[in-house]
Amino acid sequence: MINKQLLSILACPRCKGRIEEKGMFLLCRKCRLAYTVLGGTVPNMIIEEAWPLGKAEKSGFKHDAKL
Repeated sequence: MINKQLLSILACPRCKGRIEEKGMFLLCRKCRLAYTVLGGTVPNMIIEEAWPLGKAEKSGFKHDAKL
């Protein structure tokens, strides 16, 4: 789980919009991207490594990516 204070200042790196935490991802609904959270606390906000939102939904918002 991402620290609430950190989550409050994070923004989507593509559109600079609001993100929300869902399972093991941070979601940008505007861009329809899902950024993985590694080790439960480290957000991977690299646009090229983001999952399409549909893929994250199909996975149940779980992944096996490691730090």
